[in-house]
Amino acid sequence: MTAGGSGRAGAGRLAFLDWVRGLAAISMLNGHAFHSFTKPEQRQGGLYVITQFIGGLPPAIFLFLVGVTLTFLMDSCERKGVPTGARVGKALSRAGYLLGLAFLFRLQVWAFGLPRSPWTDLLRVDVLNCMGLAVALLSVMAVFTTKERVRLCAVLGLAIAGLSPLVSSLDWSGVPSLVRMYVVPDYMSFGFFPWAAFVAFGMSAGSIIRILPAERYERTAQWAALAGFGLVLGGQYCSSFPYSLYPKSEFWLNSPWMILVKTGAVLLLLSFAYVWTRHTADKWSWVRQFGVTSLLVYWVHIELVYGRWFWYWKEALGVGQVVMCSVVLVALMLFLSLARTQWRNWARLGLSLGWYFFLTERRAEQ
Repeated sequence: MTAGGSGRAGAGRLAFLDWVRGLAAISMLNGHAFHSFTKPEQRQGGLYVITQFIGGLPPAIFLFLVGVTLTFLMDSCERKGVPTGARVGKALSRAGYLLGLAFLFRLQVWAFGLPRSPWTDLLRVDVLNCMGLAVALLSVMAVFTTKERVRLCAVLGLAIAGLSPLVSSLDWSGVPSLVRMYVVPDYMSFGFFPWAAFVAFGMSAGSIIRILPAERYERTAQWAALAGFGLVLGGQYCSSFPYSLYPKSEFWLNSPWMILVKTGAVLLLLSFAYVWTRHTADKWSWVRQFGVTSLLVYWVHIELVYGRWFWYWKEALGVGQVVMCSVVLVALMLFLSLARTQWRNWARLGLSLGWYFFLTERRAEQ
């Protein structure tokens, strides 16, 4: 992002979006490290609880930002005069790409876990699966204008969140388990309800970003922070009511208030990230670096943390030891991220150093 507040970093990237995505990746690394390696008897401690609480926010952030970038695509097509059907097709292509990545990810995890991994692991519904399904179903929003999507996607997000407890209360016993995993709220999977609400809310926010001129970003960030505070406090307050409109609702599973609280937290992070990146635009950011390569970091760290590589540490370390593992994991993933984006520069540097030492040695021989 430039000092003038254009909000851009590199070739059309918004720096504050990458920064929030990077922060989510770092929180995810810490949360997963504690979840995988901490001894069972130490899982009631304050630090472990905090890491799991904070670690529950990254999926919401990733889904929200997928919605933001999806509406960027729709707006770009709209500005270029792409026909309505083709705009929907491009959105569906992105959904297919995400679902393809989701299957490849599950295939890799299953293959690396052989012979102990059951074939049913291939059917698990992870956050990538949820992204793909949500983008596919919400691709119909491409038929509307960017201004119309601001309101319509916000309403869709509220509808998905509001219907989630009702979807949970339905009888799904006669429905194939794969369909249930993709649709019904469940602690073990990322179903369309309620997680797709974050994609819809992200599409609404992304439409606002594309409509606004860059000079109004700062004022909008202030309003977003106020809205975030309102959603967090309002959602928390309403969740404590002794009565409910729903016959059955669990806050961390399908509650609309949980969705609103997390959406408010995302808005607060986006507002902070905008201010932070605006005043550090000329500096390299290791947090933003994670955001540029978040998919790679997600893919690799899952295998390291939950795969067979460090099986002897699974649920066997104390809190202090897990903290050290978490720091090493973050450092390792940062190196991987830099290798992904800087490998050409590193290759040139290595070639230059090689020639330097070669010529130095030749001169010494002469």
